[in-house]
Amino acid sequence: MSAGRVGYGPWVTGAGRPKPRVEVRRSARRRRTVSAYRDGDVTVVLLPARMTRAEEREWVAVMLDRLAAKESRRQPPSGDSALLARARRLAAAHLGGTVEPASVRWVDNQNSRWGSCTPEDGSIRLSSRLRSLPSWVVDYVLVHELAHLREPGHDAAFWALVAAYPRAERARGYLEGIVAGSGLDWSDLDGGAAG
Repeated sequence: MSAGRVGYGPWVTGAGRPKPRVEVRRSARRRRTVSAYRDGDVTVVLLPARMTRAEEREWVAVMLDRLAAKESRRQPPSGDSALLARARRLAAAHLGGTVEPASVRWVDNQNSRWGSCTPEDGSIRLSSRLRSLPSWVVDYVLVHELAHLREPGHDAAFWALVAAYPRAERARGYLEGIVAGSGLDWSDLDGGAAG
């Protein structure tokens, strides 16, 4: 089997969202079918070797749309009430149920932070830019903001609470990668984390 590889991205599109990294693999044995799957943060698209570059671009777009549609059907509901319920589940699971958010909602006006919290009234806001990210990354940002309900600053006690989320370090790295790839100055993100 002969395979060629073409890497795309990551690059930033509207509202600072990165396009996924794509690896195209061509095969002389593949005659008509096109398929795609996720391998970590890379989307692998399998194509017949005879396809032109224009057909390749078209099929990559089609397959990215199909995968996104399939994944969105698996995502939990994304409305504000669903987000509040999700935050309460995370607080119970990772913070021992010691915090209770009064409200959690998506907002479109946070361009230099992933989330924010007002401990005085128990409100949490998440940037709508997070909607396209993996659910475990959104959960990390929620845990980060929930921890602010107990520890308003970013001291050692705060980070110990956040570390209770098992994928905290990985999610921070994921967000830092997006920030680094965007070329923007997001210095108020606590080293790439939520606000």
